[in-house]
Amino acid sequence: MERHDEKPRAYPDQEAGRRDERVPEEGPAAADAAREYSDTTTEQEQLDREPSEGSREYADTGREYTEAGRDESVETSPASEGQPVRQAGTDEYAARDRAGSAEDASPDCLRDVPDAKICELSRRHPDVMGYHTAAEIPNYWALARHYVLLDHLFESNLGWSLPSHLYLVSGWSAVCKTRSPISCHTALGAPRSRRPGVLRGPRRPWAWTDMTYLLHRAHVSWRYYVSKGRQPDCENGAVTCKAEPLAAGTPSIWNPLPGFETVQHDGQISDVVNSSRFFGDARRGTLPKVSWIVPNQDESEHPPANIRTGEAWVTRLIDAVMRSPDWPSSAIFLAWDDWGGFYDNVRPPRVDAAGYGLRVPGLVISPYARRGVVDHQVLSFDAYNKFIEDDFLGGQRLDPRIDGRPDSRPTVREDVPILGNLASAFDFNQPPRRPLILPQYPPR
Repeated sequence: MERHDEKPRAYPDQEAGRRDERVPEEGPAAADAAREYSDTTTEQEQLDREPSEGSREYADTGREYTEAGRDESVETSPASEGQPVRQAGTDEYAARDRAGSAEDASPDCLRDVPDAKICELSRRHPDVMGYHTAAEIPNYWALARHYVLLDHLFESNLGWSLPSHLYLVSGWSAVCKTRSPISCHTALGAPRSRRPGVLRGPRRPWAWTDMTYLLHRAHVSWRYYVSKGRQPDCENGAVTCKAEPLAAGTPSIWNPLPGFETVQHDGQISDVVNSSRFFGDARRGTLPKVSWIVPNQDESEHPPANIRTGEAWVTRLIDAVMRSPDWPSSAIFLAWDDWGGFYDNVRPPRVDAAGYGLRVPGLVISPYARRGVVDHQVLSFDAYNKFIEDDFLGGQRLDPRIDGRPDSRPTVREDVPILGNLASAFDFNQPPRRPLILPQYPPR
């Protein structure tokens, strides 16, 4: 979430290349709209585009480095027209993750086999594709109808929750040999791999540069709000595990910032706080310029959590901002950290060897958000960092060549040519719209 002291400014390219449509009401029209795209040929060309010079890949990246300057790439498998995309992987983690990390998973889940008929968590309990209707998640539908739905938002990486959260705050996921940022190399995580140099759970310290380094240097306030409780994911990659605690001061899968060298060096660990403080900050109108907010297991909608409980928690957060003196200058970005299934009908773009991953839902909520629009731009979590940088840092990037703290990241993700601009989700010429206050538990 972001807060501005004044009305957010319009960007020169706000209207350029925009493809969108209105969010329909529930029913056949809604289902049809979810499958329609305004420029299929152009979009497919974008999705198939190989990394260009604009992505500035001046080193290699991948799941695991086998030697300096060389990687094992992560590919996406081609799919015939109209067929769902199966993600292909190169290591044990990628296979096990899509198989649910079950020891008795079907071999069909572990191979990129075009005619595979089944992908199951267990031979005895087949998995199927699922979805939720407006009757089950009415508040999310109401927000989508009233604000902006992002239908081409991809995970920044092909992987699980830890690298997703690392990308969210730093534009990279890596392991480091020493405390030097130059010693790091790309790693998406292989919880069960025995190979060296692999991201296994929240190994620390994170030595590369994160977004808080740029914010601190520019005197831009930030906080990372953590809902105290159980951690929503397993550090060993399993589907279920013994509950681990989630707390503000403890680096973990969903709370990586306390493990970053920059946060420790800048004396900002105290800016990682309990989410209960968020409601007080909102009520007093003292929210920082940039906020990240993460749930605990019960609120996360991460299986086996109840989605109704998760939706109620999100509604409470959004309502708090809408009732806050900060609402007229706020922009809320709601996203889920990774995908909820094995397939998608839209092939992820390949911007480097680490990603993108599968699509995830995304909403943009603000007094200046365009009303009831489905935005078809190609976006990833990198677009959130890009928006922060453009809005508060004059366009400064997490770029080791110019950000004052060189690290060995292979790609400046915010500058990848295919990445859209979240500024186009806003109409800064419109009068600020009144908030949409919703009940936490709407009647069904």
